[in-house]
Amino acid sequence: MKFMQASEKESEVNEENQTLEDVKSKVYELGYLLVPTIKEEDLGVNYGNLKELVSSFGGEVIADEMPKMINLAYSMQKVTSNVRNKFSTAYFGWTKFTMDSNKVLELKKHLDLDPNFIRFLILKTVKENTIAAKRFVRSEGYKRSTTKKNAENETAVPINKEEIDKEIEALVAV
Repeated sequence: MKFMQASEKESEVNEENQTLEDVKSKVYELGYLLVPTIKEEDLGVNYGNLKELVSSFGGEVIADEMPKMINLAYSMQKVTSNVRNKFSTAYFGWTKFTMDSNKVLELKKHLDLDPNFIRFLILKTVKENTIAAKRFVRSEGYKRSTTKKNAENETAVPINKEEIDKEIEALVAV
């Protein structure tokens, strides 16, 4: 039987704890719409507050994007202090973060109470960047015109108006 030294035992325990933490900590993405009544100057403050909120619940921000004003496909309603407000535009932003799965429900409850959010959605996702690069893809039905290639290969022949007139008269007479 082989005896382990104390440092070897500690390293195994640390590795087990790290794997348990990795299992509990999952990657989430928060997509949200902020009310358009927020001033442009205050948008950065609200954005920073959201990142701090995620950090306060033990989360670590992986990637995010500053909210941008967009037109909504349909008007949305938000009831705030017994007043129903309709919005046709909003600030859209997203944040990708890792967090303990037990803390996500607390984060959701806190976001539900925030009057600056029209709607939000929290999804489980992967750590890798999943944004597809924009590429131009031609459809199969599209074909390049070959007239340019033929025109370049042929030499220019001077036009004889008399011959053209004779051919036109011959076609019309038939």
